Amino acid sequence: MMCATPQLRPASRVLVVDDHRKIRDPLAVYLRRHLFDVRTAEDAAGMWQLLRQQSFDVVVLDVMLPDGDGFELCSRLHRRENMPVILLTARDTSADRVRGLDIGADDYLTKPFEPRELVARINSVLRRRGPVPTVMEATPAEAALAPTQHYAFAGLSFMSSTGTLRRGDGSAVRLSTVEARLLGVLLSHPNTILSRQRLIDLTARPGCEVYDRAIDRQISRLRRKLDDNPLEPQLLRTIWGDGYMLAASVAALDA
Repeated sequence: MMCATPQLRPASRVLVVDDHRKIRDPLAVYLRRHLFDVRTAEDAAGMWQLLRQQSFDVVVLDVMLPDGDGFELCSRLHRRENMPVILLTARDTSADRVRGLDIGADDYLTKPFEPRELVARINSVLRRRGPVPTVMEATPAEAALAPTQHYAFAGLSFMSSTGTLRRGDGSAVRLSTVEARLLGVLLSHPNTILSRQRLIDLTARPGCEVYDRAIDRQISRLRRKLDDNPLEPQLLRTIWGDGYMLAASVAALDA
């Protein structure tokens, strides 16, 4: 882990997924001109690869891809990452619009469309999801470790304000600051697959650069302290190709 002087937050990150290059590339250029940080993918496989490498604020997703159904992909993004999605489609039917919104799409745009309309839709989604910070503020991890968070799970209890983990007999388990932060994030997203990049985004302090393998090491250490068999983990599960999941019923208690 390397730490530098905190900087202003970067531009909002947008992932454009469309198999038509004549649509995808000019759209990316237009969005960059409007100060978005843009990456592109031509299919679902490329989308998942990029999502494993970094996080995005919005995914602009074509409904018809050569290797996946856009509606199903949108549903997976919504369930796994609570990722904002704007669907693009050439099919202008009310049934498709209703289906897209029902499965968790934040907006729906019919081709052909004006690029400036997409910019307006993206900004609208970002406003609904919360303002994009222009100065350094509390990280999501620090918000997750608010003093009121007290969890019970798998015969254990965890007080996020102090980073204290206790077994059922009341004995305390010593956690490092990073381990406590990671556990707090996992407990606030139970039974949800979190990619390595997502865990980095939620646990890293501002100005710190964290690598994928650092998360793997912290997960391994946390398993040992949770008495979770590292050879066949049942609590902190590895979801191959996707990330990690805390598989447990979690109750939020009064602090």
